[in-house]
Amino acid sequence: MSFLALMVLIVYESRWVYPEIQGYFSQTGSLTGQQLSTRARVYLQNAQSELLSDQAEQDALDAATLDIDLAYGLTDVHIYRREYTCAEPSLKELDRLAALFVTRGIDRVAAAMALFAPIQCLTYIEMNQLDRRGAAINDFSESTRQHSQVLTYSSLLIFVMGLAFWWLHERQLKRTDRATQETFEWIKRAMRDPLTGIGNRSALHHDVLAQQHQSLGLILVDIDFFKQYNDAYGHPQGDTLLRQLATLIGETLNDEAQLYRLGGDEFAALLHCPNTDTLKRYCRQLIEGLREAGFAHPAHPDQKGVTLSVGGSCFVADEATFPNAYEAADKALYRVKAMGRDGWQVTEDA
Repeated sequence: MSFLALMVLIVYESRWVYPEIQGYFSQTGSLTGQQLSTRARVYLQNAQSELLSDQAEQDALDAATLDIDLAYGLTDVHIYRREYTCAEPSLKELDRLAALFVTRGIDRVAAAMALFAPIQCLTYIEMNQLDRRGAAINDFSESTRQHSQVLTYSSLLIFVMGLAFWWLHERQLKRTDRATQETFEWIKRAMRDPLTGIGNRSALHHDVLAQQHQSLGLILVDIDFFKQYNDAYGHPQGDTLLRQLATLIGETLNDEAQLYRLGGDEFAALLHCPNTDTLKRYCRQLIEGLREAGFAHPAHPDQKGVTLSVGGSCFVADEATFPNAYEAADKALYRVKAMGRDGWQVTEDA
């Protein structure tokens, strides 16, 4: 926009300058009179020289008559008659001399002397035209200077405004980028469990929809007798156990699964699973990995360490199939709990 405004200003100034130049320096109008008066004066001075020369009288009169006629034609213009009071008398004097040359009613010296008045008039016209041309040039120079200042300061103002708009645009762009980044960060935090750093229930649903038509396995994990663990060790130690189990589940599944904490002591894992045999292997690895870790649980009713109940199901990812798969894995989990916990089951027909 600033560049367009600058171009419009330059075009406007150019359209102003051209007619001004034409008006001041063209070969038409009142200022051209200086050239006509100069040439007419030269012709009359030549006529004087011819009248005072040594050539034959008839030849001198003929030559002088021709020069006077030429001077008359150059002086007999409307602008001279209108603006210079000496023009009309000078033209009449030239008419009178031309008539006297025909009748030989004036001698050559008197004729030469009579030409001084028209020459003086033409000299006055010439000088006046020069003064007018000088004044016009001065006016043009002053106008040009003023327009140049307008162009310079306007261009500077447009440039500064362009910089200001650019700065405002960049600031707004940075604000927008920052707001967008903050929104992304908020969304990311909203889909993360603040205690363990893994995904939450919303993230699980989002990730399933992001992998539509792929064969996935869903594993639900519940910590057995977690309330008794908290009662024995306290909630801070219980939070530590939750973080340790989140790390253990990820490592046991070879970091191939996406992990989620669904709330309390419930976890979920989502992984690529071409068949139920693969999912069973993952569930078995999870139980065995926890047993090898040997987390103590002093309040476990069966005098064991920390144990897990695990249920799983395979499904083809889709918004319609996910609720059924979740329900199937949850039923498998509760069958494990009903059978005494510390085990796993996979639903075959999820």
